[in-house]
Amino acid sequence: MNLADGQAGQESPTRGRPRSEAVERSIIEGVLQLLEEGVPLADISIERVARTARVGKATIYRRWPGKEELFVDVMRAMEPPGPELPGTSTRDDLVALLESMRRRGLANRSSAFLHNVQAQMKSSPKLWAAYHGTVVEPRRKLGVELLRRGQQNGEVRRDVDVTLMNDLFVGAMLVRTVLRPDGDLPEGLSEEIVDTVLEGLRPVGP
Repeated sequence: MNLADGQAGQESPTRGRPRSEAVERSIIEGVLQLLEEGVPLADISIERVARTARVGKATIYRRWPGKEELFVDVMRAMEPPGPELPGTSTRDDLVALLESMRRRGLANRSSAFLHNVQAQMKSSPKLWAAYHGTVVEPRRKLGVELLRRGQQNGEVRRDVDVTLMNDLFVGAMLVRTVLRPDGDLPEGLSEEIVDTVLEGLRPVGP
């Protein structure tokens, strides 16, 4: 994953030296090192990150306007890559989308570190809102677009709102991964959810 994604539009074209992915990785790894050492997010300053990553503060500020934006990229780097959609059908694409959520849920359960960092992020409304806007919302839009294409090619009903349909698919997986941390996340769950919900959303002939 390119850690520079999401910040390119914030750079001024007259700002001097080109961006270095190696430097960005070292900065993000510096934040991760501090978190792994148990330093709370609230206690991590740009100065502390600069010392850990062995770069100047100006090097960080050339890439991120503040620590909230840096933390969002750290969380983005910790996320698994987006799903590769097969493109063979709306059904297959939805299964791939939900499978990525299932695997992320398994990863969060097995990693106390990830769980702790996400819990800290939620205590900061500004940081959580930024994370939601740059990581969560694009995934929601992807699901909506998949269903919209399904309506256009006749795979799903046209009389149901695509946002509601997306909630039906994604919500079932979120209940298992977020609201029920003890709920089972077996292989085949994504297919079961998609096929169950999709059965009621298929167009009915005259």
